[in-house]
Amino acid sequence: MFKFALWACALMSISGVARAEEALNGGNTAWILTSTALVLFMTLPGLALFYGGLVRAKNILSVLMQCFAIACIASVLWLLVGYTMAFGEASNGLVGSFDHIFFAGLTEQALNGDIPASLFALFQMTFAIITPALIIGGFAERMRFSAVVIFSALWLLAVYAPVTHWVWGGGWLGEMGLLDFAGGTVVHITAGVAALVAALVLGPRKGFPTQPMPPHNLTMTVCGAGMLWVGWFGFNGGSALAANGDAAMAMTVTHISAAAGSLAWMAMEWIKYGKPSVLGIVTGMVAGLGTITPASGFVGPMGALVIGLSAGVVCYYATQLIKRKLKIDDSLDVFPVHGVGGILGTLLAAVFASAELGIFSGQGLADGMTIGSQFVVQATGVVATFVYTAVVTWILLKLVSVFVDLRVTADEETQGLDLVLHDERGYDL
Repeated sequence: MFKFALWACALMSISGVARAEEALNGGNTAWILTSTALVLFMTLPGLALFYGGLVRAKNILSVLMQCFAIACIASVLWLLVGYTMAFGEASNGLVGSFDHIFFAGLTEQALNGDIPASLFALFQMTFAIITPALIIGGFAERMRFSAVVIFSALWLLAVYAPVTHWVWGGGWLGEMGLLDFAGGTVVHITAGVAALVAALVLGPRKGFPTQPMPPHNLTMTVCGAGMLWVGWFGFNGGSALAANGDAAMAMTVTHISAAAGSLAWMAMEWIKYGKPSVLGIVTGMVAGLGTITPASGFVGPMGALVIGLSAGVVCYYATQLIKRKLKIDDSLDVFPVHGVGGILGTLLAAVFASAELGIFSGQGLADGMTIGSQFVVQATGVVATFVYTAVVTWILLKLVSVFVDLRVTADEETQGLDLVLHDERGYDL
């Protein structure tokens, strides 16, 4: 009888494990584990090298340092309070509750859908890392490192976490039916607008726009661009949160849009200046990637082609407008590429998600929604994200300036941030 009882207990235990394993999807888990690594790869080393090559040699280490420090700061803040502000349950639709503070409840057995809850939190952490890191391009070569640290930490909690909750955490924009598959509003509009505001508050670099400030190492930039392209498969494909057809199509349209954006930007330069530039083709790639991001889970391949081509043309002209006409020193073109691209992609998602466009059709709009009504929802999300980000970013910069100087002095800027702020050289030849 005793042996039979042991055997029965063992059988019940095995059955329990089997049920747990059925609840957790191993294929989906493996894909999101991979996607998490790919998205982190986008920031370190992808974005760091992409941005690093674009600045002057005397500031290369400052950019790498800022990317690395933000990755660390965002990770810790996401653990402590950021994740629960974004994805904690809340009835007001504005910010999440604090039921997951310090990752409370994210045990080994806890699931989010059919993947581990801790994995979902980690995947979202990599998005929280790259978004404030993108803003670096708006104030590169002139912002004091202490100000970068304080501003980035405050911005993550005051802007990124609430907007994430609005869109993905059960907030008011998600309830309206906003289509943002992987971060057109959450990542690209917030980062682009914040970079624009930072560029306006800090003012231009010494010598801008009359003094040439060419990239010091385009080889490094191209390497970083390639890493971003590869990593973006995890960014968009991973946002399906499953290893399925949605992930496959998201990766497909991501690749098509990137290629189309590159070719469109290259063509614009070729027509205007007579020669295509390496900087242009990689910038067009980023524009194509950023623009397809919100639409990547909803559109088809031909829609992605149109979105990518549109991104290359529209973002190219936006860059010319910001730098040459308005003379705003958004140093590495964060707003015209990411901000404008995010806006364009979010709006075009309403069009190309429709299943009634023939070869340009997407996966279809929600029941009762038309292209027009969906466009209104998309525009509402764009305007709300733009205005909120601009206002809060301006307030945060002014607040930080009370405690530390936002930018280095003119002499320090001339000497370079590597030596002034870190007492190191990027190159010692």
